[in-house]
Amino acid sequence: MNDRKVATLYRMVMEDHVCPYGIKSIWLLKRRGYAVEDHHLTTREETEAFKQENGVKTTPQTWIDGQRIGGYTDLAEHFGRPAETSGTSYQPVIALFAMMALMALSAAWVTTGQPLSILTAEWFVSFSMCGLAYLKLRDIETFSTMFLNYDLLAKRWVPYGYIYPFAEGLAGILMTAQLLNVISIPVALFIGTIGAVSVFKAVYIDKRELKCACVGGDSNVPLGFVSLTENLFMIGMAVWMLVKPAIFV
Repeated sequence: MNDRKVATLYRMVMEDHVCPYGIKSIWLLKRRGYAVEDHHLTTREETEAFKQENGVKTTPQTWIDGQRIGGYTDLAEHFGRPAETSGTSYQPVIALFAMMALMALSAAWVTTGQPLSILTAEWFVSFSMCGLAYLKLRDIETFSTMFLNYDLLAKRWVPYGYIYPFAEGLAGILMTAQLLNVISIPVALFIGTIGAVSVFKAVYIDKRELKCACVGGDSNVPLGFVSLTENLFMIGMAVWMLVKPAIFV
């Protein structure tokens, strides 16, 4: 008895383009123990003819036991595996803060020989400020547009939406180096306080459901706890740097 599992796949493989979802479909099928009959669509004309003949809008397309499963997302769902989605996700935030925490631990270890210290906590916050600023600056136009949905100052003065990422990054860099506190502390207090008030009003008073611009304009992170935490971290870091000299006299 032949119990060999076979799947048929049609995907775009051209000189100037190899469909990444076709490659992922092969990987997923082979992980599930399927031998793959891999058919290449080598020209745009051949691809369009294939789609028209089979009544589909996209490639790749997979068949199993004579039944069309569909594209990569359909194939992943067929195997009960979550596919890539554009829905709400905290993954970018988790990845960012996890990486910043590890960087702070490693930097403190190299500097002091102790991975866990006050310096570790300080660097975690300042590194996070720099990382969040970078994500905003990747597409500052989209960020500034999303920011206008809820930030109280940006609504009154549009340029603030463009200034904010640079101000956050500057404060983060100066706090990391522990230089020019006369600049970093007021900047962090100013943008952190306005940000915290804006988010609290939009989410907890006005009950609005918005996307958070805190991790860049292309994110699907909901506005709320994450953005409020970002601003409270900045406020807390600024206050800590104000009182720190008095504590460690």
